[in-house]
Amino acid sequence: MYTHQKNIITAGLPIGEASKAVIFLHGRGSSAEDIIALNNHLKINDAALFAPQATNNSWYPYSFMAPEAENQPALDSALAQIDALTTDVVAQGIPLSQIYFVGFSQGACLTLEYITRHAAAYGGAIAFTGGLIGETINLDNYTGDFAQTPIWISTGNPDPHVPVSRVMESKEVIESKNGKVAVQVYPGRPHTITREEITLAVQHVFG
Repeated sequence: MYTHQKNIITAGLPIGEASKAVIFLHGRGSSAEDIIALNNHLKINDAALFAPQATNNSWYPYSFMAPEAENQPALDSALAQIDALTTDVVAQGIPLSQIYFVGFSQGACLTLEYITRHAAAYGGAIAFTGGLIGETINLDNYTGDFAQTPIWISTGNPDPHVPVSRVMESKEVIESKNGKVAVQVYPGRPHTITREEITLAVQHVFG
């Protein structure tokens, strides 16, 4: 088992010149460089961009629906990396209300898990194929109030990693924390990000 070393890729505007920040979280087997390049399609041009790199290219070893203990200590280490990065961005002058999160697959699950454990008035979040983490969702993990933060979640039906049932269950939990959630389910879609998803996600989260 492993913990994560701090290794953050940056792009976009220098943080001192940016009005917002976007934290990108890559999927299993992928890289920070790959996920931050997604902004070529998202086209968020007024932001400082950050993408932490998972040690061993994986944020946690097993399925996001495995018993939580099986994914430790990697999962807690991953959440701590995001928390440290978020705290650092705030310390450099960008408030939580201008911090956005974008993740794909394992990174989407981690995105939703982190923000729901620390619900607040963020700028918004995009989870391309993700849901809350755990064999069952442990409501005791989640605190705070999203104050109508816009959150966009997608998945395919069926998806080999993220069942629709967990997406819908996650939506309910996030809405109970006052999140403004939109879910899009794509019948027969492979485990990828489509152009339509990008368009809809940007419309919901960035307006």
